[in-house]
Amino acid sequence: MTFSIARHRRRAAAVALPLATGLLLAACGGEDGSTANGEEPQTITLSYASANTGEKAYETLAQDYMKAHPGVTIKTNRIALNAYNQTLTTQMQAGNGPDVMYINAGTGQAGSVGQLGKAGLLMDLDSSLKSVLPEGTEELYSLDGKLLGVPSAVTISAIVYNDDLAKQNGVTVTPSSTLQDVLSQCGKVKAAGKSIFGLAGSVPQNPGIMAMEIASSTVYGPNPNWNQDRAAGKTTFAQTQGWRDALQAVIDLNKSGCFQDGAAGAGFDALTNGASQGKLFGFFAPSGATKDIMDAAQGHVKLIALPFPAPQGTQTYAALTANIGLAGNAKTKSPKLVQDFIKFSVSPDEAKKFADAQGSIPVGSDIATSDLLPQYQPIADMLKNKQYRPFGIDTWPNGQVYDALGSGATGLLTGQKTIDDVLKAMDAAWSS
Repeated sequence: MTFSIARHRRRAAAVALPLATGLLLAACGGEDGSTANGEEPQTITLSYASANTGEKAYETLAQDYMKAHPGVTIKTNRIALNAYNQTLTTQMQAGNGPDVMYINAGTGQAGSVGQLGKAGLLMDLDSSLKSVLPEGTEELYSLDGKLLGVPSAVTISAIVYNDDLAKQNGVTVTPSSTLQDVLSQCGKVKAAGKSIFGLAGSVPQNPGIMAMEIASSTVYGPNPNWNQDRAAGKTTFAQTQGWRDALQAVIDLNKSGCFQDGAAGAGFDALTNGASQGKLFGFFAPSGATKDIMDAAQGHVKLIALPFPAPQGTQTYAALTANIGLAGNAKTKSPKLVQDFIKFSVSPDEAKKFADAQGSIPVGSDIATSDLLPQYQPIADMLKNKQYRPFGIDTWPNGQVYDALGSGATGLLTGQKTIDDVLKAMDAAWSS
């Protein structure tokens, strides 16, 4: 599958950092999407997930729209990332969700296009917006031929990495490194009271995203169509050597001391505390996290986004995704306003402004020739040469498969689960 981010196509991930707390302020909609006098309310709500209170991309988008449309009010509601999917699902099912919502593409997570779309909770968008979808991603934002969402930006599920700090401690990890290169350096770092990687093992998404980054090379590298094969019953997780290799890498990283002490039971605070104290060099997150941290450090920290090094003999692929976007509530009282706001969000100027604010890659740009932000320069050649794969979970059938992977990876760290246990649980979740 190609991933051409041309203007006539388009596609972001999940996890990591300090979490903002918040409540979902809901806008109730009429059943017919109109008011008694036929006029639409010019106030709508936008709910979005954030792992960092300093993130301003959606706030900026809302402000820009209001400036361009006097008389319109958009009330933004930031929700903690680890609570967002469940909160949104609950509110939408209760009939009092936001007018516009940050949404996961595909079907692989709760609060996704597929999950909410199947329940009839998302509004149909203008079919002309299909032109903003990247090649091969229409299925992630559509259901039964109807467009239900659009992506906000393109990101990489990556190692968010402090290369300067790592080099000061004698550690080198590059896009051409192998897993064995990393493992060989973990012991000396551990002996010095530091860690190459931080891991929030108590939050299933964090070990889950790490395992998926490895699988981008071991599973999807050699077989980009693995998900289709699994759906067709041609293979299973348990039958695929690439999945075994990915989970074995998790075990090897742990045994080699690549994570901080207590990683299996750690939360996101362990990542922020360890990074701020210079005790860990990288962690696993969407690449936009690089900007969040650099902004918070006011220029005192320089971070880059790296793919996870594949085992020796396996080519490393980056995990590219546009699985975070916007959708509208089927019960909104302001369907025309919602449609227009979503269209505005993917206009060229706003797409570029959004990506710059988020630290991502703008939808509508050619990723091979785009003016990449500095944090992407180490992998510029990989992107130019299309050495990437879509983020695998985007087209998984439900969120339980990813949950089984994340919790299973933590079980591997504690020794409470085996590779067979994890793969069997993932296969069972796939069929549930």
